Amino acid sequence: GPSLLIGLKPFPCRTNHTKLCEIDAVLCEDENAVLSFEAIRSIHKDMDDDADGSVDVTETDEFLREDLKYHDPKAKHRSFHGADLLITVEDMWNTWRSSEVYNWTVEQVEEWLITYVELPPYVESFKKNEISGKALPRLAVKNATLTLSVLKILDRSHAQKLQLKALDTVLFGPPLISRHNHLKDFVLVVSIIIGLAGCWFAYFQNRNSKDHMSKMMKDLEGLQKAEQSLLDLQQKLQIAQDEHRSVEVEKVNLEQKLINEINAAKQEAQRLRELREGTENELSRQTYAEEELEQVRTALKNAEKELEMRRSWSPPEPLQTWLQVTHEMEVQYYNIKKQSAERQLLLAKEGAEKIKKKRGTLFGTFHVAHSSSLDDVDHKILSAKQALGEVTAALREKLHRWQQIECLTGLTIVNNPGLSSLASALNLDPAFLGIRPATPQHLLLSDDLDDMDEDILSPGTLRCEFPLHTYPHHGSITWPTSLNLKQKKKKNLGQLSRASNNNSPQSKSNGHSNKPSFAIWNTPLLRCH
Repeated sequence: GPSLLIGLKPFPCRTNHTKLCEIDAVLCEDENAVLSFEAIRSIHKDMDDDADGSVDVTETDEFLREDLKYHDPKAKHRSFHGADLLITVEDMWNTWRSSEVYNWTVEQVEEWLITYVELPPYVESFKKNEISGKALPRLAVKNATLTLSVLKILDRSHAQKLQLKALDTVLFGPPLISRHNHLKDFVLVVSIIIGLAGCWFAYFQNRNSKDHMSKMMKDLEGLQKAEQSLLDLQQKLQIAQDEHRSVEVEKVNLEQKLINEINAAKQEAQRLRELREGTENELSRQTYAEEELEQVRTALKNAEKELEMRRSWSPPEPLQTWLQVTHEMEVQYYNIKKQSAERQLLLAKEGAEKIKKKRGTLFGTFHVAHSSSLDDVDHKILSAKQALGEVTAALREKLHRWQQIECLTGLTIVNNPGLSSLASALNLDPAFLGIRPATPQHLLLSDDLDDMDEDILSPGTLRCEFPLHTYPHHGSITWPTSLNLKQKKKKNLGQLSRASNNNSPQSKSNGHSNKPSFAIWNTPLLRCH
């Protein structure tokens, strides 16, 4: 509008028109265009330090850094110079004429003032003076009269800010950055959401990884406890075998003592018979002595018969050797199975150690959470526990079965000289028995043994149970303790002594006889439970 002409210095019209007409004949008569052209010339003059009529790259860089305060003017260089390294007034005017800003309406300038310049209080002044895009070059040069009198911009900082923003827009085109503020905000919000989602996912995976690792460590500790439990079980087994050998020795000694007692009773009966033969030949005394001797003989015969029945059956000699070979072969297969379980446990331990080391690295937890290593280690641990359970069951069953066989046959099978000696005794080739050097292995056991009944090696496991008719006498076998044997011996000797005393004349004079009770001889000498 005409108000924009206020305060401008009067330029020589003929010179301005002549210069503009040389460049742009269409606008050479337009006073507003002439004023804008003069503003472009003023800007070009400020940039052309050496006044050679053209602005080179160095002058542009200096102008951008010193006047516009750009720290990185490379993008502005490309926008201003393009392929032309020297910019004249004509080049600058033609660039301005072809700029999008040149064709801005009053409304677009108002939007530019609000969003880019950020001076909304002066929108009414711009609207009142109808400032369009063609007038922006006049805002890009210092003109106190225009800013104070026409636009009513009293704040010097606002006036300086308006000039710098207008200069930037005239030289480099519309502020593209401001056009994309909403897009940038949207991208920023989306980025924040994605970042938060990633953090939540990483936290969730890390927590799952820690829970999984904690469970795996508990399983591994259970396997280690199981290994120690099996060590204890093997020690108890060794103690039980030693006690079993002691019982076998004691049984043999007790049988010998019983035989000696029987022989002593026979000798005593023979002595009594000889004594009675030398006494007076009275009918009543002789009858009583014969009955008494007959009773003693019957008791002795019953005892001898029962002892002979116990000892009448004996297994063939090679049977013990073959049973020992069978036991040793089974031990070999058991050791193979135990070694396989040990290897599985070792693999599980190695996998757990690797995961521990990975978790110690920077991204180890995240890597472990997204890999299949945890599942693999879990599978290995479960397989090891299953294998150890099978080994435990096999050990328990084998121990019980061979103890029953030893009890039934009366043979020593578990304690033997080894396969090599047994093969020599049977005249067998060691290769036929598959003899190989034994490799000591660590003892293993699964968690299931934690609940194993301690009675597995109790005295009850050393009993043999079988039908009564399968053994040559009427009962089952129980080896009496030393205390019980001593008590029975004293009782038997006491009864024999009383029987001898009752045969004396004093007993005869009493008119009746206290016949001794030999019930001890009518009972099985060895009774099994």
